[in-house]
Amino acid sequence: MTEFDIRQILLNIKDLFLPRRIGSTDEFWMVVGSLRNGAVINDIRRELQSLPYNFEINEMDGDIHIRVAEEKTINLRIPKIPRINLILFLLTGFTTLLAGTLMEGGNPVERLSDLWLGFPFSFTLLLILGFHETGHYYFARKHKVDATLPYFIPAPTLIGTFGAFIKIKSPIYHRDALLQIGAAGPIAGFLIAIPALVIGLIKSEVIEMSGEFTGFTLGDSLLMKFIVALTHPGLTENQDILLHPIAFAGWIGLLVTMLNLLPIGQLDGGHIAYAMLGEKHNKYAWFVFLALIPLSFFSLNWLVWAVLILVLMRTAKHPPIMDIQTPLKHNDKLIGIACLVIFILCFIPTPFKG
Repeated sequence: MTEFDIRQILLNIKDLFLPRRIGSTDEFWMVVGSLRNGAVINDIRRELQSLPYNFEINEMDGDIHIRVAEEKTINLRIPKIPRINLILFLLTGFTTLLAGTLMEGGNPVERLSDLWLGFPFSFTLLLILGFHETGHYYFARKHKVDATLPYFIPAPTLIGTFGAFIKIKSPIYHRDALLQIGAAGPIAGFLIAIPALVIGLIKSEVIEMSGEFTGFTLGDSLLMKFIVALTHPGLTENQDILLHPIAFAGWIGLLVTMLNLLPIGQLDGGHIAYAMLGEKHNKYAWFVFLALIPLSFFSLNWLVWAVLILVLMRTAKHPPIMDIQTPLKHNDKLIGIACLVIFILCFIPTPFKG
């Protein structure tokens, strides 16, 4: 903890407390001052209670003494799973299992055993989403940020889910914490989606294209093109790949990673870009948001995504953090650059083609 951290803390109580002396030992900082504007000690306690530090506030000889110590170590063990999280996970497991079964031509209404056909898709997709959210959760806990366990969202869609999320319940004060929490999810999900895509492509079937084909075609990212070139060299123009359910789940994982890395608002990419660029991020966020509109000429999916961002997030602006002027460490900058590379590799101009 530095004097800069202490002065940033004092900004939270500038209307309640007038500091006169600041000092430190090897274990804690001490600030001595007086109350202002009719404030009482409990007012200061309320303002400081959400900050990730240990505070002792006492009155001695007419002065207010605020003792500030480093954050407590938080136990990183997974807590008891709340009932709602468990129920949503089981429901999402069922809806993705049903979606995977239908993809494989199964009929679970007539043959309940057909549900087994959906297991490869369901397991792979939930694994990718689970690692994504666990990455966020782990680094939130590591940085003493209060966060919930993942909420999975069942839905009657092609893939059986609207994804998953964790809820951050306390402010993120530090620039490096914002970057690492934001980046951990996409990186973790990406690292699971890659082997899933490779395994799934190896299991996939090469088909001859004809005028009778009535399905839809998935768009290719740079990474998808590279992996296909490795697993299926010599593919002709009249041939295409009928994706195995595991490969389709891997493709969805890359799409989710790409969408989350858009540098807008409260998306993962918004957190990363704000931590990397500071206040400059806002103009880039609006530029990217507006760029979704011309992209909709290639695919209406982008227009839908732009509307969702506008409705759910209201703005591309990112809320401020306490030490945005503090330079990032070299390793943190590398994490941000890695996320940019992942975004470029996963970017799909036209995700779905009719």
